[in-house]
Amino acid sequence: MKIFRKLYPSEMEDGTYVIDFKKYYDMGYRGILFDIDNTLVPHGAPADEKAIAFFKKLREMGFKTCLISNNKEPRVKSFADKVGSEYIFDAHKPSRKNYMKAFELMDTKKNNTLFVGDQIFTDIYGANRVGMHTILVKPIHPKEEIQIVLKRYLEKGVLWTYKKDKGHREQ
Repeated sequence: MKIFRKLYPSEMEDGTYVIDFKKYYDMGYRGILFDIDNTLVPHGAPADEKAIAFFKKLREMGFKTCLISNNKEPRVKSFADKVGSEYIFDAHKPSRKNYMKAFELMDTKKNNTLFVGDQIFTDIYGANRVGMHTILVKPIHPKEEIQIVLKRYLEKGVLWTYKKDKGHREQ
């Protein structure tokens, strides 16, 4: 359905850690915005060794990163400090303002920056509003706050139409 297209990701992946970021670097991307909870670690979990090593690898490839989260500063800052990333807390996603601020922090532009997140109505919709390439990943863990659980039911309808539309476009 045409009404849902602003919610569609550019692409979908099983998880953040399986994305071929070298491919994107080779395509000219230089910045990556990430959501934190259920995109990099389970909801509320601290940065683990896997996330720390992952961000180190991205820096070694040449990427600049920024965490963009609707969470409060103590949560976002502690995670960002551990992984060595820029960050924006209380981002009010899907508002466009802080996606644009992230470009300034990383000295990138919308056409050379990726967005990776697990929620359609905040992460993907916000990044789509600024014209970025978006990658929707499956949530890491099913345990989530009630307002997110409710949004997941609505997301199922959007994803159903996305897959149906994508099937029609690929034929």
